[in-house]
Amino acid sequence: MDQLETLAQMLKSRFPDLELRENEPMSRHTTFRIGGPARLMALPRDRKEAAAVVRTAAEAGVRPFFLGNGSNLLVSDSGYAGLIIKSGGLDQTREVNRRLRAESGIPMARLAVAALERGLTGLEFAHGIPGTLGGAVAMNAGAYGGEMAQVLTAVTYLDETGKVTTIPASECGLSYRHSLFSDHPDWLILEAEMELQPGDAEAIKGRMDELAAQRRAKQPLEWPSAGSTFKRPEGHFAAALIDQCGLKGFSVGDAQVSEKHAGFLVNKGKATAADMCRLMDLVRERVLRETGVELEPEVKFLGF
Repeated sequence: MDQLETLAQMLKSRFPDLELRENEPMSRHTTFRIGGPARLMALPRDRKEAAAVVRTAAEAGVRPFFLGNGSNLLVSDSGYAGLIIKSGGLDQTREVNRRLRAESGIPMARLAVAALERGLTGLEFAHGIPGTLGGAVAMNAGAYGGEMAQVLTAVTYLDETGKVTTIPASECGLSYRHSLFSDHPDWLILEAEMELQPGDAEAIKGRMDELAAQRRAKQPLEWPSAGSTFKRPEGHFAAALIDQCGLKGFSVGDAQVSEKHAGFLVNKGKATAADMCRLMDLVRERVLRETGVELEPEVKFLGF
């Protein structure tokens, strides 16, 4: 019996109500709709259950991978031979003195609506981000001139031993698409606190609608993708460089550089992780050769 089998038995015995899946297809859990099976996946319903799973995994000598909406993740066709803890059950919000506190599994779109319903402005940019709050904090996600660093005040996380710690945003190491949590993938973000400002609900809704219209007009939302595939190179825009190299519509199997927005690599139906990786490599090679700029993937890789 290996560590994963031992852990599965421990979890089933100790937490019979825990949702536990074995050999779960990761194509169901990423926005690319790509990925082979995860050996073991736990879907805790709340913070207490999540902490219990993390502590049990540590006892069994297993390091978990934490998953939100899988909106920035490419999983190998062979899957992932480990434990994945999906945070979707951690989705509660509350307001404390104009500060919005939310659990890490809440989708960013729902979080933006929660702010709107309270008449709070500052999260309009987040309404179109496809991931969860935990992932948004970990990568300091942003769009349309806004980013998490502008509103974040504190983060509560669970380390690899199961210890819960709260730190101010100033200690989170927030920079472009990076944070302290990027360097510690075995820490589970439990909750984030954001300071927002009172605003007019109609104006907030209007701004969210305006940004949604821009996204629909410019982005290939009709196809599975991970959003912007590459980070913005200093002094450049990845999409413009890819377009300049004549790569719009370029394909490897069903993996394609979007004809609508060159910064998006999309799954036209049956793309494999191998197809997507090959396409990314070819795009990077062409852009480097023709422009001298090296593109860095914004997408994270699992199981390779």
